[in-house]
Amino acid sequence: MGGWKAARRGLLFASLVFTAVIASVSAAVTTPSPKKAKALDASSAVFPIHGDVYPRGLYYVEMNIGNPPKPYFLDVDTGSDLTWIQCDAPCVRCSKGPHPWYRPKRTNLVPCRNPFCAALHSGTAQDQNCGQCDYEIEYADSGSSLGVLVADAFSLGRTLARPILAFGCGYNQQLTSPNTPALTDGVLGLGTGKVSVLSQLSDQGVTKNVVGHCLSAKGGGYLFFGDDLVPSSRMTWAPMSRIGSRNYYSPGPANLQWGTRSLGVKQKEVVFDTGSTYTYFGFQPYQAFLSAVKSDLSKTPLKEVSDDPSLSVCWRGQKPFKSVNDVKQYFKTLALSFVNAKRTLLEVPPENYLIITQHGNACLGILDGTEVGLGNLNVIGDISLQDLTVVYDNERQQIGWVRAACDRPPKSGTSSSP
Repeated sequence: MGGWKAARRGLLFASLVFTAVIASVSAAVTTPSPKKAKALDASSAVFPIHGDVYPRGLYYVEMNIGNPPKPYFLDVDTGSDLTWIQCDAPCVRCSKGPHPWYRPKRTNLVPCRNPFCAALHSGTAQDQNCGQCDYEIEYADSGSSLGVLVADAFSLGRTLARPILAFGCGYNQQLTSPNTPALTDGVLGLGTGKVSVLSQLSDQGVTKNVVGHCLSAKGGGYLFFGDDLVPSSRMTWAPMSRIGSRNYYSPGPANLQWGTRSLGVKQKEVVFDTGSTYTYFGFQPYQAFLSAVKSDLSKTPLKEVSDDPSLSVCWRGQKPFKSVNDVKQYFKTLALSFVNAKRTLLEVPPENYLIITQHGNACLGILDGTEVGLGNLNVIGDISLQDLTVVYDNERQQIGWVRAACDRPPKSGTSSSP
């Protein structure tokens, strides 16, 4: 899921597509497999998060990559594995971004025989003697990136090592808004697959196979690798669930509750995805949710409007709203009750599914996933993950969350702020 847009994103479900080589990077040498990192005193790396749900529509981190290291803004995406940045290899089709395009060296190419290439291609037969590992990744918002796999140093902080990690050198991007400058230089893939940055850090012994994020509703937040910043108490945990062969983070199927009553829909699979700005429900749960909301609002002074371009379902009051606090008394808390863990709830209060637009209207940030090809899958996006510390613990195969003040910096761990 997750992905990348030139401007504000919506849903970003990712899938890898492999075709014949379309272009060739101006080099053809092999890259050695990353070496096991030396044991470190610090086991976590922390990155400040920038951005917001509205109006920018994404959260991103700054990472320093290369030798010498250069800064890049990467869209934080727990819904896909591959990290990639726009790349001058040379570039066939790239957008103007916050930083100059990454320029690979002759020694950066990852050959087809490298295990990362095999993992990226999910067992598809490849020519083991080819000089470079090609990829094409497509997203549900119709964006895509085509490129080659490279390896280079990532800076994780003042005291941590600079591990060599594999990532995508994207030299041909299909953009959803091609004439708009990109807010980021690429995508930070944090899924469970072997090629994800998280898995590579764990395999090299740099950090535990744990990643967490805290997205502030005020904008910003922080991302951490490793388990140093995992809250020691009050966490709600659910076992990870597999959805076919996909490397998504899922707490399994859930029932939906609106206030104190069930919405009466069949259990649906749920995925946590920071690559999606908003939350998406399948047809049945979305219609049940929307019907419940409209039924409640029919007894209030709020009036539905159809002329706000921000989102599809919005209401106005007697005067423009300034914040969700002005309108939340008319809305109930939505809750997801996960069936794989008894009494495990993810509560979604109005602050986690409403936005106030520049027009002063209150709009639903829960959308119909069938309109973007998600079928029955329910995707919990950024809007519903705000002001939560969310932890994806691949060591123990569990996902946890707890309410938190995400605008406050963490008190421990190794800061990787530039």
